[in-house]
Amino acid sequence: MDFIQKIIDMTSFNELVLEPNYILMIVISVFLLYLGIYKKYEPLLLVPIGFGILIANIPGSNLGVVKIDESLGLIEIAQQYGIINFLYYSLIKTGFLPPLIFMGVGALTDFGPMLKNLRLVFFGAAAQIGIFTVLIIASLIGFTNQEAASLAIIGGADGPTAIYTSIVLAPHLLGPIAIAAYSYMALVPVIIPFIVKFTVTKNELLINMKEQDEKSPSSNEIKNLSRIKIIFPIVMTIVVSLIVPSSTPLIGFLMFGNLIKEIGSSTGRLSKAASDNILNTSTIFLGLSIGATMTPASFLNTQTLGIIIGGLFAFVISIIGGILAVKIFNLTTKKKINPLIGATGLSAVPMASRVANEIAIKHDPKNHIMHYAMASNISGVIGSAVAAGVLISFLS
Repeated sequence: MDFIQKIIDMTSFNELVLEPNYILMIVISVFLLYLGIYKKYEPLLLVPIGFGILIANIPGSNLGVVKIDESLGLIEIAQQYGIINFLYYSLIKTGFLPPLIFMGVGALTDFGPMLKNLRLVFFGAAAQIGIFTVLIIASLIGFTNQEAASLAIIGGADGPTAIYTSIVLAPHLLGPIAIAAYSYMALVPVIIPFIVKFTVTKNELLINMKEQDEKSPSSNEIKNLSRIKIIFPIVMTIVVSLIVPSSTPLIGFLMFGNLIKEIGSSTGRLSKAASDNILNTSTIFLGLSIGATMTPASFLNTQTLGIIIGGLFAFVISIIGGILAVKIFNLTTKKKINPLIGATGLSAVPMASRVANEIAIKHDPKNHIMHYAMASNISGVIGSAVAAGVLISFLS
């Protein structure tokens, strides 16, 4: 009987019965894994995050992220609190991984569509209105300014930016904010069409961007685009960093990744490493570590519910803000812009552009707007990083 009792004590079943919240967290992890594996919603992040939640909520596994005396060295953290806490405090809490992910994103990004359509950049900036709207509302309903900023940045639809901002301003909210940010990014194919349905008329959806360009061609055609694409990341880094120095970890790494891509074969190995091995490894560690922060104590509370609702509101306001900016612009010019371009001012590249293009083609099979949508979409990445830098500058 003693032997049988020891076997029972060795398992986690007793703790699951005594603490059913662990069961709920395991259900949440399985749901995220289902979304990532079967529904293909952001699988590169939802699968590691979902699995991180799973292993962190097995009673006795000691794989959940816990609050630790930060005077401890990394070796002591690894020995006393396990591998996940070691990864979290060395790679996440230090803010190490988000810039590396931005570097990989930069190496995969082509700024050509944005440089060819610079007038569309403003709609990527307009879409950031959701961030500052929710920042004010969240501050008024009880969140601290730092928590409100971390919540509001979800409206930029950029996972690494949301994570980096949370690490700096509200690390205790990192898990719920990361889950909300990536979940809403995955739901872009659902959210954008729903909002467009109620905010854009059929005539506006039929605005053909190519026809508008043919009627009113641009007088400032860019020559030697390949050279400009090399100069651009250098100039952008200098300008943005001087204005908002706290955004440099994100903008700087984003532009560096893009620079080594645009230089060509001489830096091809660096570009491949940034967009392949470094990006993939960083994503794995980021997802597992963030998932491991999602324990019952940190996730099952009213604050998390507020983050989920507030994050969705920021997301929706950002999309509406971009659409309204286009509508206002169209009142002042003969060369019209399809409001779908404004809906892509989010940082969800290239998913938002693909969704907008599909909506346009559905109404007119000849109306391909992907190239134009990418201009606003890519500028949204830069805009959200700058917005994060502004918030960090004022609130950290």
